[in-house]
Amino acid sequence: MNLWETLLELIIAAIAVASLLSNVLVLLCFASSAEIRAQVPGVFVLNLSFCNILAATVTMPSTMLGVARGGKPFGDLYCWILSFADTFLTTNTMLSMAALSIDRWVAVVFPLTYSSKMRYTRAFAMLGYTWLHSLAFALTPVLLSWADYSPTYASCTIVRPDHSHPAHIPFTVFTALLHGASFALSLTVLCLAYLKVLQVARFHCKRIDVVTVQTLLLLVDIHPSVKERCLLEQKKRRQRATKKICVFIGSFVLCFSPYVITRLTELVPSVRINRHWGTVSKCLVYSKAAMDPFVYSLLRQQYRKALIGMTNRILGRNAYSSSGHSSSSDTDNECNLQHVG
Repeated sequence: MNLWETLLELIIAAIAVASLLSNVLVLLCFASSAEIRAQVPGVFVLNLSFCNILAATVTMPSTMLGVARGGKPFGDLYCWILSFADTFLTTNTMLSMAALSIDRWVAVVFPLTYSSKMRYTRAFAMLGYTWLHSLAFALTPVLLSWADYSPTYASCTIVRPDHSHPAHIPFTVFTALLHGASFALSLTVLCLAYLKVLQVARFHCKRIDVVTVQTLLLLVDIHPSVKERCLLEQKKRRQRATKKICVFIGSFVLCFSPYVITRLTELVPSVRINRHWGTVSKCLVYSKAAMDPFVYSLLRQQYRKALIGMTNRILGRNAYSSSGHSSSSDTDNECNLQHVG
């Protein structure tokens, strides 16, 4: 085993541990907080964490073993199961992020009717679609014998047939459909939804700025430093909104696009993917499982409040007072610019 393979093993192990611990914290927050459980977006976050935990305990360890052994870590049956899990969890994760973006778009664009538009029945219907969608694309390669161990990615996944094989063309069509209906679809939904959220957030910021400036002009005796601080805070709020949208979309593109582009590139007969790059692109996909809890939940006020409450109970301290810390739905009420702005 060379230094490169050892480093890859350590990276995968670190990602798996970080993913498992952070996503378990999300589940604990969900279980301990009635406030989080009562909110519709918690369903999407719960599904996302569930997929990430399975990835951390099933697919990531198998890839680490594939790197360590330099070949298929288990038998054919288990490899088929791992291939199914790999495709299902990756697709389900992407679609769950798209569902979260739709929820926040509805919360911002239709704040007054959000509770009637995003009920639990609709949330479960959206999750039902993500599961059926993921199951269909995960089962197809297993049934068509396209699932096997790939040395390029050091994992059991969808494997390209030989270019002279009659199944090469159907495989090419399936691969294009898979990534088009998962990555491309989810990215399009994320961009459209969050850019609309940003547009509405900036509109509200601008409206607040006009009111604030008019108020400051009326208060002619106010100290100039106070006026400057108010205007500076409004500017920071607009910047925070932009940064958060960039994190949502940027982390998705950074983690998934190298792997998707690599899988599409290898469809070209003359292209041979370097196995080191293939494994690295797979690690980038895994890293999203470690990022998601912080991007979508743990850094938010309600989850921090739940974590503090759990810590206090473990340490035997008084419950964390919720007065002055009440907040709206887990959509973070971005229309009020509290978590988007």
